Amino acid sequence: MASRHDTAAVRAVLDAAAAEGRGALTAPEAKRIADAYGIPVPAEALAETVDDAVAFAARIGFPVALKIVSPEITHKTDAGGVRTGLTSPSEVRATFTEIVANARSYDPRARIRGVQVQQMVPAGQEVIVGAVTDPTFGKIVAFGLGGVLVEVLKDITFRLAPASEADALSMLDSIRAAEILRGVRGGAAVDRTALAELVVRVSELAADFPQIAEVDLNPVFATADGVMAADVRILLGGPSPAPRRRYSREEILTSMRRLMQPRSVAVVGASNEAGKIGNSVMRNLVDGGFPGEIHPVNPRADDIVGRKAYKSVTDVPGEVDVAVFAIPAKFVAAALEEVGRKGIPNAVLIPSGFAETGEHALQAEIVAIAERYGVRLLGPNIYGYYSTWQDLCATFCTPYDVKGGVALSSQSGGIGMAILGFARTTKTGVSAIVGLGNKSDLDEDDLLTWFGEDPNTTCIAMHLEDLKDGRAFVEAARATVRKKPIVVLKAGRTSAGAKAAGSHTGALAGDDAVYEDILRQAGVIRAPGLNEMLEYARALPVLPVPRGDNVVIITGAGGSGVLLSDAIVDNGMSLMEIPDDLDAAFKAFIPPFGAAGNPIDITGGEPPSTYEATIRLGMEDPRIHALVLGYWHTIVTPPMVFAELTARVVEEFRARGVEKPVVASLAGDVEVEEACAYLYERGVVAYPYTTERPVEVLGAKYRWARAAGLLGGGR
Repeated sequence: MASRHDTAAVRAVLDAAAAEGRGALTAPEAKRIADAYGIPVPAEALAETVDDAVAFAARIGFPVALKIVSPEITHKTDAGGVRTGLTSPSEVRATFTEIVANARSYDPRARIRGVQVQQMVPAGQEVIVGAVTDPTFGKIVAFGLGGVLVEVLKDITFRLAPASEADALSMLDSIRAAEILRGVRGGAAVDRTALAELVVRVSELAADFPQIAEVDLNPVFATADGVMAADVRILLGGPSPAPRRRYSREEILTSMRRLMQPRSVAVVGASNEAGKIGNSVMRNLVDGGFPGEIHPVNPRADDIVGRKAYKSVTDVPGEVDVAVFAIPAKFVAAALEEVGRKGIPNAVLIPSGFAETGEHALQAEIVAIAERYGVRLLGPNIYGYYSTWQDLCATFCTPYDVKGGVALSSQSGGIGMAILGFARTTKTGVSAIVGLGNKSDLDEDDLLTWFGEDPNTTCIAMHLEDLKDGRAFVEAARATVRKKPIVVLKAGRTSAGAKAAGSHTGALAGDDAVYEDILRQAGVIRAPGLNEMLEYARALPVLPVPRGDNVVIITGAGGSGVLLSDAIVDNGMSLMEIPDDLDAAFKAFIPPFGAAGNPIDITGGEPPSTYEATIRLGMEDPRIHALVLGYWHTIVTPPMVFAELTARVVEEFRARGVEKPVVASLAGDVEVEEACAYLYERGVVAYPYTTERPVEVLGAKYRWARAAGLLGGGR
């Protein structure tokens, strides 16, 4: 299909600039590229003399702007090279001379190619549209509030380039000042279609030409009649990084199946000496009940933990699926050669002492060996991994064998152990816990591809510090999110971000801002902290998928009702407006001094029958899609009485095929802790001493349901 843009014209401009070794285009060159991609810009002309400037201004029509044109001066305003609002030939004549003098004073070596005479743009809402090259995600497009306050307000949002029309429209609604675009205080709404189209065209330009490092349109004036970019800056970058080796989906699934469901494991560096990693791994494999073959490898032993030891993995009989390394870093390369010759498809590298300590050459060496033999590497610098449904505990850390549907991964060993402790104390069943460490090869993309197909996994939670290939992650996440939720804890949230690349857009494209928007675009649920990540992962498989947006609060305490209402709004959900007939039905069960509406306040002194009747009504009415319960500890209705009646009602409706997410906040003495545990085990996600947490996990469920296309509203 032919391009709708004049790519040949763009290529000619870029080739000419590259031939001169320039890193930035002049304004006239940028205009030619804008015209080629249908980006609206003002009428303009390049004047080499004062007389040319006066003639061009007369032809374009006053008022006009004058801007210096020089390959060496990219920030024209800083050089005193911009003047706007000129209304007469005499002003143009005087200003031409002035800004040329300013430019020569600013940079005496700068080549002055003339002065750009430009049509003044009609006033409108100032926005910024741009594109940058992100080290993780590649080409991304940016949109936000523009003008002089752009870097102060930083009200900007990002998407992968090229962006679709739906992506672009979502960007218009994602900034904090979105209401301004719709028209406020009698102002006209901007032309959203034209603005979204501009975002799409800029994103396509950046994606089509890898040599373009940045595109910066600021300000863009948006009005009810259309859009126009008053200034276009285009920066060129160096050569693209070498493409990362990619594996097909089938290749990933084949190797991951043998890693996560092995029949035979070799432990390189196995030991009989207690306290050594090689001994701990062997003990965990044997004591954990792994039903497959376990082959210790140690050239100085004949028998380890009751198993015959081998001098080399090449001596191990039959096929081996995984080699777990428990030897010092300096010996890994030689042993990995033997693993490759043996045809073992997976190597789990526990040792530290590679790129994380500055030994980049050593890590590059093992990656090259693995690629030569087709061995996939997990690690190095990891705690190992758990595959609970296979009774596989290939780690030197404490064992864990509670089988369930949550798959967890982390780059950090410490975080991995926090995951383990949380899982144990909350009785969270897991399908796997995987350490990723330096991610020399296997990374989150591979895990998502596998866990997306794994029938034992219902929810995936990942702690990550970076992504090797952001686009591959997004691709894998999008394919997986349709089937099961992904929760991500991205560390480094307060990082200073990527280096500014010389423009407003580049300065605003900080690491975390980009991660936030792109992860949302991928449908991933981002957790603000470690505990939230773990709680989301624990709760999401428990809660049914909501069938609509109507959330109702039933509470025994007015104060809790207010806090729960705030939390619902904070988490992107909406309180149902109760229709008159439903309002009357609730009022029939609550005392006169209670309050129907939403929240429904039954008051704290009510007996269990009031809680039961109102919860039953909330489950019964099909217009209500989710329930948030606020319980207040009283002797009239003790915590376990509340928990038992709630669980009974929810189970009764579940048996009738009516499933709705129900979360509960229990305020009271320590007995509410036991009541929350009882409820959680029976499908009601309940927390003591907090109104925020149960609503946060409900909000996470809603976000996933929208991302998976199970609920209206999109991403």
